[in-house]
Amino acid sequence: MLASAMADESVLARATINPDAPYPQSHASTLAETPDGRLVAAWFGGLHERHPRVAVYVALNDGDGWAAGVEAATGEQADGRFLPAWNPVLFQPDGGPLHLFYKVGPNPREWWGMVKTSGDGGVTWGEAHPLPEGILGPIKNKPVTSGMGAWISPSSIEDEQGWRLRFERSEDQGASWHLGADVDPGPGLDAIQPSILFHADGRLQAVARTRQGVIAATWSSDRGRTWSPMTAIDLPNPNSGTDAVTLQDGRQLLVYNHAAHAPETPGKGPRYPLSIALSDDGVRWRQVRVLEDEPLREGYAYPAVIQARDGRIHVSYTRGRRDIRHVVLDPERLAPGD
Repeated sequence: MLASAMADESVLARATINPDAPYPQSHASTLAETPDGRLVAAWFGGLHERHPRVAVYVALNDGDGWAAGVEAATGEQADGRFLPAWNPVLFQPDGGPLHLFYKVGPNPREWWGMVKTSGDGGVTWGEAHPLPEGILGPIKNKPVTSGMGAWISPSSIEDEQGWRLRFERSEDQGASWHLGADVDPGPGLDAIQPSILFHADGRLQAVARTRQGVIAATWSSDRGRTWSPMTAIDLPNPNSGTDAVTLQDGRQLLVYNHAAHAPETPGKGPRYPLSIALSDDGVRWRQVRVLEDEPLREGYAYPAVIQARDGRIHVSYTRGRRDIRHVVLDPERLAPGD
């Protein structure tokens, strides 16, 4: 029987980030840990997704709870117009400033990538800069640093040709970027929003949401330069965002909605329950915890997950498009239920 996190000893803390937001909707959160051990969260908020005044907000947690969210980026243009801001992604590289990647544009087919940096752990932010033409930056989930120091950005594209994964690579700490080829969709898997995992044999794996009712995976044996055709792993996906992380003990952890497509909405399904799965090899997965399972129209969506240096796992996610929840987990207690 799977354990519910509502009454689960593996859950060390629960909180709502920025509960008194002056806007009705929050979505697409991201997490990072700064070198001094502070947690930083970001999300986009406003009247509703696609509204031109939707902005990116950032909140800090120094161990005593979350401070109020502060506006960190908008979609304001040079002529004074506003366009929506989307999908912030925080990235803390070793020895460098905290990065905030995000998108600006009227919709995911026409958006472009932007980046800001902070030298004080997210307290203040520098000017916004567009990413090079054709580079979107991490679409939803965090970049990683390869064994040789390169940054690998998990990206994807949505256009008239469909959904497909792509990976962007920087050898010079973000000063320039190289765009890799679109990943072969394999047996017709339309995938976006990948997360990158590390395996003991040196391979990288990326897992992503799809339209086909499954979570998909692709593998790289050359530190992210090229990737294998997509395949399905043994977990469902209701066309909803996921995130994953390689734990310090080598296990792979995935946060996702354990649900299939609904008969009345082919290609889509309910975004509950929100669950955690573990794998030792990236191929065989086991659902081990349920974070949220109460039926909710907008569901529990777009999770982000990191493991802090102290070993604790931090998960954030949208609850009903209204607010961002934060859960702290003990990895030692995330064994499968009986």
